[in-house]
Amino acid sequence: MFFDRVIGQTAVKERLLSDLRQGRVPHALMLCGPAGSGKLALAVAFAQTLLCQQPNEDGGACGECISCRMAAKLEHPDLHFTFPIVKETKVKPENATSDLFVKEWRARLLSSPYFDLNDWLEDMGAANQQAKYYVAEADNIQRKLALKSNQGGRKVMVVWLPEKMNQESANKLLKLFEEPPAGTHFLMVSEEPDLVLGTILSRTQRILVPPLTREQYQQAHPPKDERLFLDLFIMLMRLSYQRRVKDLREWADQLAGMGRETQKSFLQFCQRQVRENFVYNFRQPALNDQSADEAAFSRNFARFINERNVIPIAEELSRAETDIAQNVNGKMVFFDLALKMIVLLLQ
Repeated sequence: MFFDRVIGQTAVKERLLSDLRQGRVPHALMLCGPAGSGKLALAVAFAQTLLCQQPNEDGGACGECISCRMAAKLEHPDLHFTFPIVKETKVKPENATSDLFVKEWRARLLSSPYFDLNDWLEDMGAANQQAKYYVAEADNIQRKLALKSNQGGRKVMVVWLPEKMNQESANKLLKLFEEPPAGTHFLMVSEEPDLVLGTILSRTQRILVPPLTREQYQQAHPPKDERLFLDLFIMLMRLSYQRRVKDLREWADQLAGMGRETQKSFLQFCQRQVRENFVYNFRQPALNDQSADEAAFSRNFARFINERNVIPIAEELSRAETDIAQNVNGKMVFFDLALKMIVLLLQ
């Protein structure tokens, strides 16, 4: 996954290479942006570029040297990854580190760096759990970076979703983030930088990664959950309008059977659909960002999202997402949401 294989994000690529050419690469860099924008792909490509032994004139990786060949297979001894994991029954929490799932991580990353937390939870076989960093991960990171560079060059640690790191883990890493060993770089990838502990955030240089265009997004993310999410959204709206409470209970049961990360993704999808349907009423196509199927549904549904109910509906969806994140019973959350939607759609 070198820069020429990263979809879109030309401006971010150019900035990273420019900083490298000018010797201004910070020791702790955080790529921030919405889900699906390709932040992890950029981080991996830049890590491989930092490790290249014979860079091109523009600073990019040559793709031919031994470091590039090892990095392309994610086998470079100076390229490290740390990421949130779920509780492993065979290992005590105080010993749980990302190394337990490194085989699955490499397989997923080599398959495609365009994946989300739901995909990663499935790879770990734990769709109903929430992934996080355990305290042992901090010691694991320190141990790896204390070693000398195997190839005599830089060492790179890619940190995926640092917002999943608790305060105890973060505190153990503060000095390392602030004063890492010479030639060591942290490349952090965050979707919610506001949730990253301030002590870590203050020690990083942030680069905003903008959303991909719809065409670029579809290229990076072949349709999977979005068709299912759209069907569930349509079902919620139709059943709520028809006041079919019994069917809404079954709808809630279906959502409750999904993993919590999938549930949160669905509620985020619903919030986007509410926004798109409200904007659809202005009859300004340039303002909408919808697939053909989404637009087809909006043609008849958009009029039900208006200035009286758009904010209350969005707030209820956001509240449901918060409840799911806090492990509130899924059946209760989704059935309560459905009942409230009956009232809100008639405003």
